[in-house]
Amino acid sequence: MSKVKRALVSVSDKIGIVEFAKELAKMDVEIISTGGTAKALREAGLKVKDVSEVTGFPEMLDGRVKTLHPKVHAGLLALRDNPEHQKQIKEQKIEPIDMVVVNLYPFEKVSVQITRKGTQIPAEVIENIDIGGPSMLRSAAKNFKDVIVITDPNDYAKVLEEMKNNQGEVTLETKQYLATKVFQRTAAYDSAIANYFTTDKFPGKVTLSLEKINDLRYGENPHQKAAIYQLPITNNQLPNLTGAKQLQGKELSYNNWLDLESAYSLVLDFENPACVIVKHNNPCGVAEAVNSAQGGGLLEAYKNAYACDTVSAFGGIIGLNREVDEKTAEEIKPLFVECIIAPGFSAKAKEIFSKKKDLRLLELPITHSPSPIPQLEFRQISGGMLVQDKDTFIGSDDLKVVTTRKASEEELESLKFAWKVAKAVKSNTIVLAQGKQTVGIGAGQMSRIDALKIAAIKMNQMFPATQSPNNPITKSPLVLASDAFFPFSDVPEEAAKIGVTAIIQPGGSLRDQDSIDTCNKHNISMVFTGTRHFRH
Repeated sequence: MSKVKRALVSVSDKIGIVEFAKELAKMDVEIISTGGTAKALREAGLKVKDVSEVTGFPEMLDGRVKTLHPKVHAGLLALRDNPEHQKQIKEQKIEPIDMVVVNLYPFEKVSVQITRKGTQIPAEVIENIDIGGPSMLRSAAKNFKDVIVITDPNDYAKVLEEMKNNQGEVTLETKQYLATKVFQRTAAYDSAIANYFTTDKFPGKVTLSLEKINDLRYGENPHQKAAIYQLPITNNQLPNLTGAKQLQGKELSYNNWLDLESAYSLVLDFENPACVIVKHNNPCGVAEAVNSAQGGGLLEAYKNAYACDTVSAFGGIIGLNREVDEKTAEEIKPLFVECIIAPGFSAKAKEIFSKKKDLRLLELPITHSPSPIPQLEFRQISGGMLVQDKDTFIGSDDLKVVTTRKASEEELESLKFAWKVAKAVKSNTIVLAQGKQTVGIGAGQMSRIDALKIAAIKMNQMFPATQSPNNPITKSPLVLASDAFFPFSDVPEEAAKIGVTAIIQPGGSLRDQDSIDTCNKHNISMVFTGTRHFRH
């Protein structure tokens, strides 16, 4: 190892750079710099050599050309233990550069703030594409055995500590660690630029830059290791799950994140106060308040969602689209719940939940949008990746009545509610609902008739057919939603036996008429959406 003698410092993010440079100066390191960085260092009383003094060439083209010069790059790339390299740079009067401290123009930040219009790239975005910075970083990182390269201000302290303890040098292990971060950073930077430039939803090459948030305790099972990463922020992006603020509770697990995504995505679809309870990535109870104008609200929604399946709700995830108040918190308190995600929690609600130390509370803006921003979904398969538009289409405003009897207004509203829920349940899916409350959900079955049988079993367990005035089954028509069409008439036939009065499904089967005839025979109203909601 050899002592650092010269450092080239040129940063966009100047956090901590003055303090770092002062420590270098104390170790007699010569500092070379450019533009705004040089100015900031001089104002702090540091001696700085302009890069133009090193290259013998002035900065040009509004600063586009500063460090793109052999006296910079040869000084970085020359191998210290290669006599021929050393001979050549000596002949050209080039001195080695032992350290590079560079972070890049804020392309990601600027490109998010400035939305591209069509194919035209705004000039400000273009000017924030860094050329010299990535070039220096890559040169230094390629020669990491001889050059210390820093692109993350969080590494300043680590480097200084090692230099102080190792006579002005750092270990080879640290150099390689720093070089690795450089290649990760430049890859992510180029990825952001490429993604901003492309106008093709499915381009020939897709580059994803993921930033690690933290390690997870384990994956789906304890023998699997796991971590969570964040996608880059994009233009007009709504609040997303990785940005949720955890207020209390244990570290989130891999499965927690999956269930939270299901709860969050579904509860976004409701405009009125709503509650979604998820277990093993499927909703087991969903309700939307129907009396919010008359004082009903989140408490009503939670009670109705929980009533759908009080057994499966144990150990589940709760998603709510309004601030959690004291009464709702008191109602939830007796139930063992893994996580609750909501736009906020009142002071009293926080106090109530604080007694449940392991309960994870997450705060995230949850605002219903009638026109969700298009998103892409990625799913890995062996040796490849599947990419598709995220299914955000509800498609319940243009329904086609295909039976003799038309659905009543009450049935129609309930059908639309059930259709939203069906979109979020693993296929094959059957959702039974009354009003805006699920009363039975059959999820993930290989045959649709089995999904209906499970939904009916769940309903009969939770709401036995009695004449009790408090039994929801006696209050509203029972409706059914199916995520895909009926290949046979067995589902409508079985639905008639349990009292279903209206059905919503995509239609499109070769045997649609059989199902229509069965519904007509039993005086069931059926509407087609024309849109399927498979969820695998």
